[in-house]
Amino acid sequence: MENSAVSPSYNYTVVRQFTIMSVVWGIVGMLVGVIIAAQLAWPVLNFELPWFSFGRLRPLHTNAVIFAFGGSALIGTSYYVVQRTCQATLAFPKLAAFSFWGWQAVIVAAAITLPMGYTSSKEYAELEWPIDILITLVWVAYAIVFFATIARRKQPHIYVANWFYGAFIIAVALLHVINNIAIPVSAMKSYSVYSGSIDAMVQWWYGHNAVGFFLTAGFLGMMYYYVPVQAQRPVYSYRLSIVHFWALIAVYMWAGPHHLHYSSLPDWAQSVGMAFSIVLLAPSWGGMINGMMTLSGAWHKLRTDPIIRFMIVALSFYGMSTFEGPMMSIKTVNALSHNTDWTIGHVHSGALGWVAMITIGAIYVMIPRLFDRKQMYSIGWINAHFWLSTIGTVLYIASMWVSGIMQGLMWRAVNADGTLTYNFVQELVERQPFYAIRLLGGVVFFAGMVLMAVNVYKTIVAERDTHGDDNVLQAA
Repeated sequence: MENSAVSPSYNYTVVRQFTIMSVVWGIVGMLVGVIIAAQLAWPVLNFELPWFSFGRLRPLHTNAVIFAFGGSALIGTSYYVVQRTCQATLAFPKLAAFSFWGWQAVIVAAAITLPMGYTSSKEYAELEWPIDILITLVWVAYAIVFFATIARRKQPHIYVANWFYGAFIIAVALLHVINNIAIPVSAMKSYSVYSGSIDAMVQWWYGHNAVGFFLTAGFLGMMYYYVPVQAQRPVYSYRLSIVHFWALIAVYMWAGPHHLHYSSLPDWAQSVGMAFSIVLLAPSWGGMINGMMTLSGAWHKLRTDPIIRFMIVALSFYGMSTFEGPMMSIKTVNALSHNTDWTIGHVHSGALGWVAMITIGAIYVMIPRLFDRKQMYSIGWINAHFWLSTIGTVLYIASMWVSGIMQGLMWRAVNADGTLTYNFVQELVERQPFYAIRLLGGVVFFAGMVLMAVNVYKTIVAERDTHGDDNVLQAA
């Protein structure tokens, strides 16, 4: 338990900056997502403009929601959590400020260069070499600040959330550097040092571990702090949290080859990826159960607290998507799902249902405390946002599940003479209605994000809470 009477003064400036920009980039990234969803439903909306085409906006969307929205939230919350759980003010405030401004510079550079067509063509790693170098410098600064704060802690114990944040920082540094080793040939063009199947293997070692450490380990750190804080309950099982941590860290690194089933990757490597992916179900569900059971004795709060609802539904989607992923890694299932919309549904059950919802919950917990307000401007708006997010996510992923399974089955259908029953255009026509439903789901989710932004703004400009009520934070 944290004793506020002896707590040092914390550096909330950089936390406020990252939190506000997380909201801003969330709206920007999801708006681009809505635009490209509309382009897939009605391709004429590309308007024959190269910079506005799906091929250039899609990497802008993924980079904006993962690294701008998600990244800002992860860095901001980790700076908040590490200070409060270690009872130590943030180390090297100038370096922390550099991590904020440097990260925003990376995002702006991505927003300019990707629509212009500058790309390495590696998924989730499209940014060209000068930006990659800036990312490395910012990440080193971030790591120094985070780990130096832990080193100067007043508490002998390192809370488990910091374990997950620390693993996320170290693993992402390793992934980024190794996957982006390239030979520059001009100011904005480079070629990977790896070739052929090796390049594919390195890319999906990176790509799946970006999911594993950026979009899972980091946000589990968020979960392990903000769920107990909002529920005002201790973590259900601290022992389980440690087992969960080490099992996840040990297994996740090996799962990447399941993205390369039925490719030129050696068959044994594909099988290793499949085996580790299936094993991954156990630690993933261990974490999900630990988060859920933290509400033991406090389930009644679901009736009145929409922030808790965000967190519990996020954990539900985490459990669902971490069951679906191992299932889809099985070669016989993957033969149906690979390269179909089912994969898109799976990705967004994790991205919207887990990552976005746990982030939104954490932001709603932090904003009043960062700006000395008693609570958010409107609890009713948070409740409305919860339903918009949930309905939008379900519309999105359900439409993609149905579309993807139908797509896979149509691809596999053959006539008696062995010829394909359907051509590409026929199955594309059948999928078009589901693309319209996905767009609707995206619009509904985006509307919730706009509502959150207004709520955050109204909270910040509201009258300051002179009582400084910080009771909830004592839970951590």
